[in-house]
Amino acid sequence: MTLFQRLKEANPDAWCAFTDHAFVARLQSGDLPAAAFEHYLKQDYLFLIHFARAYSLAAYKSDNLADMRAATATVSALIDTEMALHVQYCAEWGISEEQMQAVEEAPENMAYTRYVLEKGLSGDILDLYVALAPCVMGYGEIGEKLINSPETKKTGNPYLPWIEMYASDEYQEVVTASIDQIDKLAISRFTEARFDSLSKTFREASRLEAGFWQMGLNILEP
Repeated sequence: MTLFQRLKEANPDAWCAFTDHAFVARLQSGDLPAAAFEHYLKQDYLFLIHFARAYSLAAYKSDNLADMRAATATVSALIDTEMALHVQYCAEWGISEEQMQAVEEAPENMAYTRYVLEKGLSGDILDLYVALAPCVMGYGEIGEKLINSPETKKTGNPYLPWIEMYASDEYQEVVTASIDQIDKLAISRFTEARFDSLSKTFREASRLEAGFWQMGLNILEP
């Protein structure tokens, strides 16, 4: 069993609250109001910037070239590829990069991204990767589950391209590589005495990810 699997199985409530959130269910049914999704997309642009900062911190926290290369490769992919794809995707929703740069960062966005950075600053590289894990692995699990579910609306669902993106072979390879990287880091850094602390980090990060979904729904409330 991978360390990620152990962490997920130790925190089923927090994990399911994230991966089975009402926001996700409405992506699946296709009836999520566009305003909620557009708000999420704008905030996700800012989120990706902080995500790149977190992997830059992982490079700093690395104590060998292999870990440093893995972290810097992720930073490059986020800045050079994923950000460009996000901007292109948002343009299809009528959202410009200038609009995303000007948007005010939501408290829920601050909560998760700053939590990840704090874990990286106060702990070691394994603490940081565990804090990042719910986002990387969670989106992959959500995409794969939705694309394979007979309950997912495939025809006329404006969110199907988003689902397909995270269900894609390319993204699933990112998930697999992230799971493997955590296990590689654990070889020299993990002890059973650390599990409770890492589990708490994973649980809190999952809760904050659920809050990121809720952020999108909250703008619908009068």
